[in-house]
Amino acid sequence: MNLDLSFYFAVFLRRLHYFIIIFALVSAASIAAAFLLPAVYSANSILLVEASSIPGALSAPTVQAQALEKLQTIEKYLMTRTNLLRIAQDLKVFPDMDKMSPDDIVQSMRSSTQINKNAGRGQATIMGIAFEAETAEAAAGVVNEYVTLILQADLELRTGNAEDTVEFFRQEVARLSGELDIQSAKILDFQNKNSDALPNTLNYRLNQQQILQTRLANAERNIASLKDQKARMVAIFESTGQISGASANQTPEQRQLDQLRTQLNGMLAVFTETNPKVVLIKQQIAQLEEVVKSQLPSDPSGNPAATLLDVQLADLDTQIEILEEERVNLIAELESLKGSIDRTPANQIALDALQRDYSNIQQQYNSAVGKLAAASAGEQIEVRSKGERISVVEPATVPAKPSRPNRVMIAGGGVAAGAFLGAAFIVLIEVLNRAVRRPTDLVRTFGIMPIATIPYMRTPGETMMRRTAFAAILLVAVVGIPAMVYAVHVYYAPLDSIVGKLAAKIGVRL
Repeated sequence: MNLDLSFYFAVFLRRLHYFIIIFALVSAASIAAAFLLPAVYSANSILLVEASSIPGALSAPTVQAQALEKLQTIEKYLMTRTNLLRIAQDLKVFPDMDKMSPDDIVQSMRSSTQINKNAGRGQATIMGIAFEAETAEAAAGVVNEYVTLILQADLELRTGNAEDTVEFFRQEVARLSGELDIQSAKILDFQNKNSDALPNTLNYRLNQQQILQTRLANAERNIASLKDQKARMVAIFESTGQISGASANQTPEQRQLDQLRTQLNGMLAVFTETNPKVVLIKQQIAQLEEVVKSQLPSDPSGNPAATLLDVQLADLDTQIEILEEERVNLIAELESLKGSIDRTPANQIALDALQRDYSNIQQQYNSAVGKLAAASAGEQIEVRSKGERISVVEPATVPAKPSRPNRVMIAGGGVAAGAFLGAAFIVLIEVLNRAVRRPTDLVRTFGIMPIATIPYMRTPGETMMRRTAFAAILLVAVVGIPAMVYAVHVYYAPLDSIVGKLAAKIGVRL
């Protein structure tokens, strides 16, 4: 396909006014915008989450939150509505804040703030904060205020959690201490109420029971022996009228006293002085010695044998009465011991339950005391900033030059875009124009070969009118467009806010 470059060049020259108008409009608008857009300054700061300076093996940290999780929590706290409004009002971040609603201020603060977090396995956790403002002082001031709030929030988070942990375990120790006192009181009260049937005295009471049973058997045997002796003495006296043999020369108390002394000497050869049987014999000897000293025959003028018999029978009745009384007391003591022994297993179960509850509470108390000590150490670590904490690696400084807009790029891009749009418009017009304008079009359309072609000839008036219209349009493009852009920027809304709203609607972040 042969291109007629001269024809297309002639067409371009014929449509040159369209190119110039479009080029001038776009270039003028872009240059005006480049000079009217306000400067935007950006300040940034870098924060680092430092690891604890004290090994966890020596003292476990009280705050167990992951570094990235901590940064996310602090970011949510930082970007609250209250903080953003206070910072914007204190630092006068936006020039026309009096005309902005609180919602607009908060939205502008959030859209101007950039927070980046980097974390990974085996990598340091870093947080970057940047803010854009129309003045360098405002940008740096906002970032420094952000950093101050972050450090303050980190300190409050660490110390607050540590203090809450210490206070919790302190209350837990106090509560468990009170429960220990209550449980101790329950055990003491139970032991006082069941002092006669406690498990730790069971062996002693079993031994006492055995001793009492032995004493009871001896008392019953002595009672039977005395009753038998009394019956025999009565039978001998009734049959002979006398008291038997050599015993007639002694009172019954004397004979019995001699027997008991003989029996005591035989027992001391076998048993100790503290043996219950020896003690019982000594008591009987002491009683008989008092009786022997005080008894005398009541009727000296009567029958001596009868009088002596009455004395001996009275003595035997006295001994039997004493032994019967002792027997009753022994039976009562045995019944009491049997009752206490029978209650001992139930008391053992109840006391074991109380002791088990006491031991469980004691273990909880010891554990709480240990945790309280660890929490107190963790609190000191956080208070002295020896644990995991956020530190400033690079503070925000006042920027020396604006970060945007790039005025040269905007102006140059607008000029290039104007030239492209102008040329594209001419190409579009020619593509859509199907009129016959050259001999080849006649040949292609009608299939005839023209002898000659005569170009369109404009009159001087038409030429002057076209040039005047072109000059007017060019003047409007060069002067009117910048003036209109300036008027919109000054009297309607700043260009940066208009551009920002349009970018937000189409989902583009500038």
